[in-house]
Amino acid sequence: MKEKFVAYIKNLQNEITSALEEIDGKAKFKEDKWTREEGGGGQTRVIENGNVFEKGGVNISEVFGKLPESMQAYFGVKDADFFACGLSLVLHPKSPMVPTVHANWRYFEMYDAEGNTVDSWFGGGQDLTPYYLFEEDAKHFHQVCKIACDKHNEGFYETYKKRCDEYFWNSHREEARGIGGLFFDYLKSSVASAKDDKNIVTEMTMQDWYNFVTEVGNSFLECYLPIVERRKDLSYNEENKNWQEIRRGRYVEFNLVHDKGTLFGLKTNGRIESILMSLPPVVQWKYDHHPEKGSKEEKLVEVLKNPRSWV
Repeated sequence: MKEKFVAYIKNLQNEITSALEEIDGKAKFKEDKWTREEGGGGQTRVIENGNVFEKGGVNISEVFGKLPESMQAYFGVKDADFFACGLSLVLHPKSPMVPTVHANWRYFEMYDAEGNTVDSWFGGGQDLTPYYLFEEDAKHFHQVCKIACDKHNEGFYETYKKRCDEYFWNSHREEARGIGGLFFDYLKSSVASAKDDKNIVTEMTMQDWYNFVTEVGNSFLECYLPIVERRKDLSYNEENKNWQEIRRGRYVEFNLVHDKGTLFGLKTNGRIESILMSLPPVVQWKYDHHPEKGSKEEKLVEVLKNPRSWV
């Protein structure tokens, strides 16, 4: 399974970066191959200062070795080895009318002292962080996510949409990072936990989970690119750009305070440039900032404080 998923993410990285270069029309991805002293490595691809994308990265990694003590305590194991691979992307557009997007699809294995596989699972998802709320865009993003989920279980979308809202929650601000999408983790061979109103429960093998996770990964470009096309040429002013940079600050806060992927990368001696690639290039923190009453900025904040159903 690990060889199969590594091959998948390598191909997906090529597909996504090619499509993003085409829609940007100016900037190209710079590729940076790296190795990890303890085992493994990856390919970081970064795009900067384009027509559409101010900064973004589409990274793949394949790392393995002894699980650090801090992570052994986290997983409740002793003397374990691990293998982890995945694709992680974040795109920060230049225009505040185009949303930031994040996605990640990953696979993990854990081994005992004899090298036997004692656990394995998939995780990932995709979520949207707009600076100005276009309901048409939110509905499109979620509709494509739902279509991908429904092919495997009619309860998956509702379950993983809810988990996304819960996970990407800046608890210290009492608001969501964005308008959500999908988030799933610890997908293992077992009865699926997702249930819809019809009480549908599905027996899922690791091959079934692979099919589901890759379905979601394959849906990413359809989720995001139509939104970019609709918004990239809209006009904006300095006030709009200031708002974007203030909201980017909340994005940074989540990634550095709450995000488990950032924590895992730091705890396993990951490559710091690749881990912090997710941070936007220009950010503002204004003391006790609140948008004007009745403004488009306030409309966004109200939705972030009270996550909605979009489909």
